[in-house]
This record gives sequence, structure tokens and C-alpha cells, in this order.
Amino acid sequence: MTQSQWSGGRSGLVWAVVGGVILVAGVVAIILLGLLPQSDTPATPSPTDSPTSTPAPPANLDAAVDPAVAERGWRPEPITTDAETYIRAALESASTFDTTKGTRDEWLSHLDTWFTPDTRYPEADQAARMKAAQLELRQAVVLPQQEWDSLAAEDGRVVATTNGDVTFVPVAEDSSGGMSIGTADVTLTFTRSDGSGGEGSYDETVRVSVQVLCGAGSVPTPDTAQQAGDCKVVRWFAESLEP
Repeated sequence: MTQSQWSGGRSGLVWAVVGGVILVAGVVAIILLGLLPQSDTPATPSPTDSPTSTPAPPANLDAAVDPAVAERGWRPEPITTDAETYIRAALESASTFDTTKGTRDEWLSHLDTWFTPDTRYPEADQAARMKAAQLELRQAVVLPQQEWDSLAAEDGRVVATTNGDVTFVPVAEDSSGGMSIGTADVTLTFTRSDGSGGEGSYDETVRVSVQVLCGAGSVPTPDTAQQAGDCKVVRWFAESLEP
């Protein structure tokens, strides 16, 4: 063997030994890395990651002054500052009742709690104006006593549903800007006993209006979650008011 051949062989042997040492060191490092405790910090997702959780729905979607009145066949008054939502409920409430679960006077007392004074008038006159609106409700808006009695004789009930768009009319002399008159079609579904253990139903559609106050000046129902500024009824009308 020549000196150059021996030198080349020794050089190859050295690099082989070095390579083996590096390989062993790499294996040891991998093993040690696996034994070390890992950080609890979660990895930051890349910008392309999409969220997998569903956002929670807004709270109090069905908030009402007294939800329990639904068990008596009445429409609960919503707690809201949205005029259209409240107007739809108010229009339905004036024709939703169950003669087997309450008297006409009890139902009307429930509707009385929807009222708030008309802030367009001096404070000294507001109570009288509200009483006049409540009297109009009894005499010209809701089902008359005679027809109630006829329906009650057949264990009748009525459910009102607002259909289509609500048409808004501005309120004259309203300096607050929170009053509005809403008009809409309402379907009344009458259900009566047929006298043989069954029931029969039929629909009637009427167009009705209500005036509400949503904002400063509205008086909440006492001892409830309703607050000043929430929508309240100023007046139910005996006929529809169109623009």
C-alpha cells in the first residue's frame, strides 16, 4: 500500500467515525427531547384557520314582563325598545285570549298593564287621557262582552297573528321622537267546541293600529324587569290609521 492510499483510507475511516458519532448524537437528542416536559401554551393558529365554535345567540330574545300569562291564553308583553317588535305583539295582544282560562275583565286588566301615559299632554292631564284610552279599548277595540259570552259558551279561544309589514305613521306634536303608530294585518284564529268533544276553527283577518312610545317618558310596569324607555302602549285604535 502506498502512502497516498493509506492516507486516503485513514481519512475515510475518520469521516466514517465522525458520521457515526453525529448520528448517535442526533438519536440521543431526539430521545431527550421526547422526555422533556412540553409547554402548555397552545400553538397560534395560522391566518387561514377557520373558527369551529358557534357564537352564542343574543340574550333576552324572549324577555317578557310576565311570561306566565301565556298559560292563560294571553299574549305576554315583550321587554324591548324596538318599535316594530313591540307593535306586532301589541296588535296581537288585543285579540288573543282563552275564555276557559280567564274572564274578560281579567284579560282587560292584563291589557291595562301595557299602557303608559301620553307624554304629549301636561302631566296633570296624563292620567285622565290614559283612562280614556283604556275605556276606548273596552268599548270599541276588543271583542264585546256579548260576543265574548257567546264564544265562552262554546269554550272558545282566539289567537291573533300579525302578518306582513308594519306601516308606520308619524305622531303629531310628539317632541320626544319616540312615538309611532303602527298598522298591520292581523289574522284571528277562532277555535270553538263542536259540541261532541271536538273543535272547529276558522280565520278572520282585520287591519288594526296601535300607538306606542319607545324611549324617554315611558313608564314601566312596576315590580318587573321592564325599564323606563322600554316600549309601551299609548293607545289602541278602533280603526286602522293609514299614511
